[in-house]
Amino acid sequence: MEEKKLDLNSIIGFVLISGILMWMLYSNSPTPEVSETKAKDEQVENQTETIESNNNNEVASPEVVNDSIKDEQAIAKLGVFAYSSLLPSAKEEFTTIENDLLSLKIANKGGYIVEATVKGIEQFERDSKKEVQIIKDNNADFNLVLNTKDNRVLNSKDLYFQPILTKDGKNQVLTMRLKASETQFLEYRYVLKPKEYMLDFGIKTQGLTEVVNTSKPLELEWQLKTYRNEKSISYENRYTDIHYEYEDGKDSSLSVAADDDDTAKEVTYIAFHQHFFTSILLTDTPLKTVQFKSENLVIDEKINTIFTKKYFAKAPLDIKNGELNYSMNWYYGPAKYDILKDYEKNLDEILPLGWGIFGWINRYIFIPVFGFISGFMPYGLAIILFTILVRLVMSPITYKSYLSQAKMKVLRPEINELNTKYKDNAMKKQQETMKLYSKAGVNPMAGCLPAVMQIPVFYALFNFFPSMFDLRQKSFLWADDLSSYDNIYPLPFRIPMYGDHVSLFPILASIAIFFYMKMTTGDQQMSAPTQEGMPDMGKIMKIMIYISPLMMLIFFNNYASGLSLYYFISNLITIGIMLVIKNYIVNDEKIHAKIQENKTKEKKESKFQKKMREMMEQAEAQKAQNKK
Repeated sequence: MEEKKLDLNSIIGFVLISGILMWMLYSNSPTPEVSETKAKDEQVENQTETIESNNNNEVASPEVVNDSIKDEQAIAKLGVFAYSSLLPSAKEEFTTIENDLLSLKIANKGGYIVEATVKGIEQFERDSKKEVQIIKDNNADFNLVLNTKDNRVLNSKDLYFQPILTKDGKNQVLTMRLKASETQFLEYRYVLKPKEYMLDFGIKTQGLTEVVNTSKPLELEWQLKTYRNEKSISYENRYTDIHYEYEDGKDSSLSVAADDDDTAKEVTYIAFHQHFFTSILLTDTPLKTVQFKSENLVIDEKINTIFTKKYFAKAPLDIKNGELNYSMNWYYGPAKYDILKDYEKNLDEILPLGWGIFGWINRYIFIPVFGFISGFMPYGLAIILFTILVRLVMSPITYKSYLSQAKMKVLRPEINELNTKYKDNAMKKQQETMKLYSKAGVNPMAGCLPAVMQIPVFYALFNFFPSMFDLRQKSFLWADDLSSYDNIYPLPFRIPMYGDHVSLFPILASIAIFFYMKMTTGDQQMSAPTQEGMPDMGKIMKIMIYISPLMMLIFFNNYASGLSLYYFISNLITIGIMLVIKNYIVNDEKIHAKIQENKTKEKKESKFQKKMREMMEQAEAQKAQNKK
């Protein structure tokens, strides 16, 4: 009985001891994370042992051998910058920063912007569902040429940068570092602010004095192939160019019509302009020398070309105190006057508003007035009202011109008498004609001056409409885009100089100018006496009645429909003003009576008239002397 009890106690004790041991083993077993770490440590130890065994002429795994070879190749090719290619960030990966207006994608390789999308603005036409992308599919690159102390020439666009994305308040900050070590690197810093097309951009180096040959400047290279974004490639390409500011506020541009190149000093911004969009690099520290090159890629307008031009800019960056430090800006967005003007960096000079007085008229009169009008009505109606205002302002000039023609028409019979009387003596005929003008109080140049005064307005408007971003993809009547041609009938073939479509607004403008010239040519013929030795202006004007409308029809067929609309309405209004002046304001009989009254009055000669009379008399005397 005691033995049985002992056996039972032994069994119970064994069970209890086993349970305690199992509980202790379970309590002291590692967690999954610890197990994983231990496994990694063992893996590292195994790799170390494998490398050591490889050093002892033992066989290593293929993976280790391949990695070792790649490392050696990277070092042989890149030197100390091989460090960047061995980091985890050395991959074909991208970082996106964006706001409500702009989306930018920056690549690890090269550290530059490889995609720039302008949000909410569509390509080609409205409802195309394709947002304008200024940069995409490798059409651009940004590069620094690095001359190392071990005589290597490296391109930053081929090397891998390490991205660090942070926030500074509402600003997104992306730092891209091309590392030679943890403390030696080249850095690009992008700062994108809310609701801005412009972002801050910085280039600096740290600790590269022992790596880069600082006796040579780092070459900055920027190139871009501009995508076609508009319906008419020929019209878009006409306003696509490189524009830049240099030497304290001067600005210039390369040719829009052909391949071109140039060099400028002290450059503060470079704009790769694409008609209604632009890419701009601005710098606080002027670039000492910049080489520009532009290549036209639209060889044949009949071919559906993807690109319009290829741009290239190259500039050395100065190294100061052994380091590089430049504060810059990027702009990717619309070439819109109000937006560019607000930055107060003379960026509005990019727009082709015209030089001198033409640009002044656009900037300080036409743009503010049209902006005000278009703020409360559709753009088509705004163009019509704008045209009415311009013509009303110019109506006094129109009146002066017509009045001068009417006076000359009244004098035409007397001028014809002088032509007959002195047909064999041109000098005497000229003298008597000038006397008649003086007595009648008529200035033969008065009809020309009003026309000359309208030229600045005409040319300013010719530059105004192609520069108005606000007209882009705005429709009116049958025109779906007032910034491009209106296509009412596509042609199955292409007519040289005319195009492959029929636009209605140029046809209407041509008809209006035909009737305007038909109405005024008769008066001009009556008012302009034919001078001996000079061509008959009457015959020339008869020909121009047909040539001018035909030229407008051909020339404006591929231009902005908004411009054709303006000239159509402008000619209609001018015809109306001329009819009112002719029928209700100017009376030929009253003009004739006034001229006859002026003849009876003694009129003092002006200094100019006196000088002209004396010169003619001297010439007449010299001619008589020669005959003797």
